[in-house]
Amino acid sequence: MKHQAYQPILITDASRSQDDQLSSRQKRYVLMMGIRVACLVVGAILVGVQAPLLWLWLSLCALGMAIIPWLAVLLANDRPPKEEHRLANRFQPRARDETPPMALSAEERPHKVIDAEP
Repeated sequence: MKHQAYQPILITDASRSQDDQLSSRQKRYVLMMGIRVACLVVGAILVGVQAPLLWLWLSLCALGMAIIPWLAVLLANDRPPKEEHRLANRFQPRARDETPPMALSAEERPHKVIDAEP
């Protein structure tokens, strides 16, 4: 009967805290809304100086002002993907006669014997 060794969850494998995730999403949202405001300002400046191909530049600014808020909301509500390796061992089917490693007592758990003599 082969047993898997118990593998504790390391703190380095922990995901980012909810506060860190929220602050990064807020920063990303504010940055995208800043880009939207920049599109509005650039469009107003282009109209003021009557730039060549004004219809093209204004349509690009309007497209940016329409698409950026939609993308900003989608990205602000998105959470980071779950890491696969953290749940990989949890959902693997076990053999019927195999008991989980933590259900065994300390004496029954598999262990290595290191012998100092050759």
